[in-house]
Amino acid sequence: MRISVSVGEYAKTPYYVPGIERSVYCMEELCYCIREDAFLLDLTFLNDGLLDWIERECGLRDLARALYPLVHKQGSLSSFAVMILQYVGLYDNEVIREVEQVLKQAAGLSAIERRKSQIDHLVRKKMYPLALKNYDALLQKWQEQDAEGKPLPAVSCLAAIWHNKGVAFAGLMRYDNAAECFLKACELEAGNGSYVDYLAAMRMQLKEKEYIDLVAEHGVLHTDSMELENRFEQAVTEWKQQPDYLRLNSRQELRVRDRQKYLEESERLIQALKDSYRSTVGV
Repeated sequence: MRISVSVGEYAKTPYYVPGIERSVYCMEELCYCIREDAFLLDLTFLNDGLLDWIERECGLRDLARALYPLVHKQGSLSSFAVMILQYVGLYDNEVIREVEQVLKQAAGLSAIERRKSQIDHLVRKKMYPLALKNYDALLQKWQEQDAEGKPLPAVSCLAAIWHNKGVAFAGLMRYDNAAECFLKACELEAGNGSYVDYLAAMRMQLKEKEYIDLVAEHGVLHTDSMELENRFEQAVTEWKQQPDYLRLNSRQELRVRDRQKYLEESERLIQALKDSYRSTVGV
């Protein structure tokens, strides 16, 4: 039997980690957040509230005191996080070095680039509605800084924001909105971008003839349309090798052999898909 020994006490009151948007009850949970979502952290992580929680709730006064100078003398985020990871000892030195490298790389990003990375993470977690809300706020901030003449990242960053916003729309199957975002991203790339994602969104919402007419009307889309078809073929081939496809395929036999069981299994599967979609869209 494996026994895990915690460092410090288990908190009665959790600590809400800024940036990561998650509550933790012990130092091990805090370390897990630091490792898994390192690129979501920023300097707001260095605060007296965390030091007070470590000391009062976890009973680790010596660690809180060691971290105090980093909070009050503008220490680096990477040094702060590494000190916590090393003290708790949940991860080996190799993992800690990887986390340190991620934090150092993120330190060189502008506020907009860092925020974009954080929102992109929401998309990867399929938290699409929240991601869309935050992309809109980020685009508004870009416009404000541009109007004020403040420095901005390269236009490729803006194109990436629009593209990833399209990915979030596509995740919600709002393909018309996704297509608009992908097209905006391509326009910002000034001829260097690919129209494959735009065409994919259009292909999902148009009838076959309408899609063919669209490609025929715009000759510049022909090459990307061929690339899209290749990707579709590859996706279908890969899908047919997946366990889910094989299970669905085997259900055809079940439908003939035991229709009642087939209907029961179908209802269970449909309900699971509904629950998954509702959790994705936040309803």
